Amino acid sequence: MGDPLARLREAMERREAAGLQRSLQPRTSDHDGLIDLASNDYLGLSRDPRLIEGAICAVRRWGTGSTGSRLVTGTTQLHAELDRRLAAFVGAPAGLVFSSGYLANLGAIAALSGPGVLVVSDQVNHASIVDACRLSRSRVAVVPHRDVAAVERALADREEPHALVVTDAVFSVDGDLAPLGELHRVTRRHGALLVIDEAHALGVVGPGGRGAAHEAGLAGQPDVVLTVTLSKSLGSQGGAVLGAPEVIQTLVDAGRSFIFDTALAPAGVGAALAALDVLEAEPRLPQRARERARRLHELASGLGFETCGPQGPAAAVVPVVLGDPHAAVRARDICAEHGARVGCFRPPSVPQGRACLRLTARASLTEADLTVLEEALLKVRAEIGP
Repeated sequence: MGDPLARLREAMERREAAGLQRSLQPRTSDHDGLIDLASNDYLGLSRDPRLIEGAICAVRRWGTGSTGSRLVTGTTQLHAELDRRLAAFVGAPAGLVFSSGYLANLGAIAALSGPGVLVVSDQVNHASIVDACRLSRSRVAVVPHRDVAAVERALADREEPHALVVTDAVFSVDGDLAPLGELHRVTRRHGALLVIDEAHALGVVGPGGRGAAHEAGLAGQPDVVLTVTLSKSLGSQGGAVLGAPEVIQTLVDAGRSFIFDTALAPAGVGAALAALDVLEAEPRLPQRARERARRLHELASGLGFETCGPQGPAAAVVPVVLGDPHAAVRARDICAEHGARVGCFRPPSVPQGRACLRLTARASLTEADLTVLEEALLKVRAEIGP
């Protein structure tokens, strides 16, 4: 029968030749001298003493693990409080916390779809949405990026009695914003639910960081479902689904990634609650993150690199497109050699020919930090070109 691992080795060799092989790069310290422009810690809260204390207090009271699924022993008073606080923060009627944002998307989309439901998904939605669509047991229509007319055609031509339109709020690599107001008008006209993944918008977009749906005037709309992550702006871990009570009850009853998963550990819950306290006490933090992102965009575009459009980033994500995967890896390494840790995105995370660096802004970035990045990108330009 041959060697069952041979096909894996062959696939590894093909990926290596194409510049697509990944590797783990453990951080040895939070103080390694590199400026962080790669993480999703948009507000700089992951090392904030207030969040650390929130996590410690939760562990002291509830222990290190949640001990079971949320339907058995995993729902503490802290979990129930976080359900309520997250919903109130974005203006939704109700909320439900999951152990990750990935599982929140899987749970929401799979539970709200199924036979008789068309799912319409933007072609550059996050992988968690793509996987949820594959699990949905629905017919899935993948539409061109940010194309509201294509969404309307898919809804108008459907044979299914029900429909779900799914989109990122802020798209995770290019940093552009979905046309949420237009999408909502179309979905309402055709009797569909609109599911919005606010992962890269919560804490950065909207008044006080309440998200892109809030900014678009969609807060509390009964036909809008939000998914969020706690691991980016909130500096913690976990995810949540926020929406109408009927949506939340459906997930409690039928959401497989909720029912059969161990609940979020108390430390993550305590840290996320503390992060909400910080956001409410310091409502200008999101604006500072957006301002830093605009500076990153000006810096990269000023050096001749292809980045997001002339209007700049919608949130805290700024791509620097290099095209070739090998070039993107080398550019990442050059940046590290000159003091800046940046993200490196290659297919399948991005389309072929669109390998890029991803710069992520942080509210606490200084002008000195930006100077370090500028010098690193100058080195990239000298060796690789824009």
